[in-house]
Amino acid sequence: MKLGPLPILFGFSLHLLQIPYSLAESCSTIPSGYSFSGSSALLPDPFTFINGTKVTTKDAWACRREEISALFQSYELGPLPPPVESVTATVSLGRLNIVVSAQGKTLSFAPSIRLPSGNGPFAAIIALGGASVPIPNNVALITLNNEEIAATDPRGRGKFFDFFDRGQKTGGLLAWSWAVSRIMDALEELGPTTTKINPDRVGVTGCSRNGKGAFISGAFDSRIRLTLPQEAGSGGMGCWRIVAEMKKNGTKVEDATQIINGDQWFSADFSKYVNDLGKLPLDHHLLAGLVAPRGLLVIENSGIDYLGPVSTYGCASAGRLIYTALSSERHMGFAQVAHGSSHCQLPASLRGDVTAYIDWWLLDKSTGANIFKTDKIYNFHLGRWVNWTVPILA
Repeated sequence: MKLGPLPILFGFSLHLLQIPYSLAESCSTIPSGYSFSGSSALLPDPFTFINGTKVTTKDAWACRREEISALFQSYELGPLPPPVESVTATVSLGRLNIVVSAQGKTLSFAPSIRLPSGNGPFAAIIALGGASVPIPNNVALITLNNEEIAATDPRGRGKFFDFFDRGQKTGGLLAWSWAVSRIMDALEELGPTTTKINPDRVGVTGCSRNGKGAFISGAFDSRIRLTLPQEAGSGGMGCWRIVAEMKKNGTKVEDATQIINGDQWFSADFSKYVNDLGKLPLDHHLLAGLVAPRGLLVIENSGIDYLGPVSTYGCASAGRLIYTALSSERHMGFAQVAHGSSHCQLPASLRGDVTAYIDWWLLDKSTGANIFKTDKIYNFHLGRWVNWTVPILA
């Protein structure tokens, strides 16, 4: 599979999202060396470009999505690498054997595939590190050993970094996302006759740090039809600004400083902002915006303070406003239930919500769901964080 050139922003290659709307003739790019000069304790406005222009149409939103993607790469995640020359794949012994080639080097990895009985083609879910949500017996499961691609610790270790020699420029989450995109390349290249998988009906999931990776994967590859991050907490659906306020109020939530000084999920450059989050031109409600208007179900645990239940609820509330602007509010779900300290153990009360979204987005068995719920009552006011209006984009 020969992959075409990608536009250059910030001096690195931007992974161009597959936009479901027709783009204007060209999207404005972020100037090389751009640095956000503002500072705000509020959640950044999804509907205003960095040059101050307002987003008023779906075509304009498609360009704004590209801009938001570039901002995440520049400020938090690190850059996606240049396009590779080829992706080839075979299927054997329950493995999808993938070989990526570029500049005389190769990278190979082999996610496992568990297929349903029958001839297919089947919908599939890619699970980072394994699935902790119920996968229906008529849906294929592809399991990625993401730690092999990029180790949680130390920084810069793993097949991704050996292949691209990226050093500390790119964090582990984006490296995992890159591998998920190569799985999608392989599924498309081989086709459903060989794999028994329909590449147009693929979801991604993971829990905890792998939930963060699943969220990033769905945000950066719009071939992913359904994104199911589970208990990803801070750095997933939790907005950094809301997390910081929770920390000041005495909760035990994991904040940006802890994350950047511990695990290697984000770019080393993110450390410049963790003590002054107002200087970030982004927050994680915009990550939900990168998934929009495709299917997104965020699963959280209100019983674990470390996961920042107020921040995930509040940030999801803001992120869903982007779906509202795209007339697709129900496409984003949020389900938060306390189940003690059982991290990554989906409670029985949420199984139906997961099934509803899989049925809807991967199996075409329902007309949709409308899930946005928590079992807690929070002293949270969205107006404290949002001072922008929500347009209805035509």
